Amino acid sequence: MNGMPVSFLSESPKQHYGGYVGEPTAVQVAQYVHLDDTDQTHLARRRGLPNRLGFAVQLGTVRFLGTFLPDPTAVPAGVVRSRAQPLRIADPSCLTRYRTSDQRWEHTAEIRRVYGATDFLIPRVQFRLQRWLYALCWTGTDRPSVLFERATTWLLSHKVLLPGVSVLARLVARLRPRVEVRVARMLPRGLSPAPQTQLTPLCHVPPGNRAATCERLRRGPIRQSVPALRSALRRVEEVRTLGLTVPSASRVPPARLQPLARFATTTRMTALQRLPVLRQLAPLGTFLHTLEATAQDDGLDLGDRLLTDLCTEAVSPGHKARLRTLTD
Repeated sequence: MNGMPVSFLSESPKQHYGGYVGEPTAVQVAQYVHLDDTDQTHLARRRGLPNRLGFAVQLGTVRFLGTFLPDPTAVPAGVVRSRAQPLRIADPSCLTRYRTSDQRWEHTAEIRRVYGATDFLIPRVQFRLQRWLYALCWTGTDRPSVLFERATTWLLSHKVLLPGVSVLARLVARLRPRVEVRVARMLPRGLSPAPQTQLTPLCHVPPGNRAATCERLRRGPIRQSVPALRSALRRVEEVRTLGLTVPSASRVPPARLQPLARFATTTRMTALQRLPVLRQLAPLGTFLHTLEATAQDDGLDLGDRLLTDLCTEAVSPGHKARLRTLTD
């Protein structure tokens, strides 16, 4: 129920973010590193072999990685060779002089304009990315690390220069708590005062009982027996008798309801009791919203297993008798 910390990324994604991971494949070279006629036109205006090769390498880097490297020459040797060959540069090692050249900064500004790269700090860009990620969080259950990867792919596809890894990680980490707060506020909104007053007592132990009503209802059948089947059917009847429904649950995606129902099913009753009343309503309402279907499935599954065992016991003696007849 708490917000996800920013440190959800392991060291490997942090180190590989915005950098080369080995040599690009032949397909990646053809897609990102290939120089077309427009690129050749811009390269023709460069003076000196290091500047021409450096401009070509930086152009391929921003297309492939979505960012400029602090050291523009820190690229795999295969990328340098693939850039030097169409430029007819026989000695690719001349790129080392580009590292200290002042032209690299002018090339960076020109590549932004030629490539159409957008800065991440533009509010419109951040709003579009957050809206897209928020929709993913609202309808799905992707982990923050997966959302981080999808955000990186979105930035690359929209030609937005990658921000720092901590900046993007904080943006992703803020989304899921916002979704959880929205769900927690939306679910109790459709409840009238009467159902609200009926939900909170479910966490407490009624007089004369050993367990709270919620704790007793969430226990499914454990044994495979006829008494267990009768207990499962009584559980379904008791849930229906409560008659508590959450009208606003139909407007919440099932992916968002399942974690709340799982929280109410697996957490200790003392933890639920310590929550404020308003925070109890969302998990309890979702739990009861899904409990009838769960109780019915438990009863049907148990009944199916019992019938299967009865049929097996009925067929087995006849099968054995037939085998004895064949032996005689």
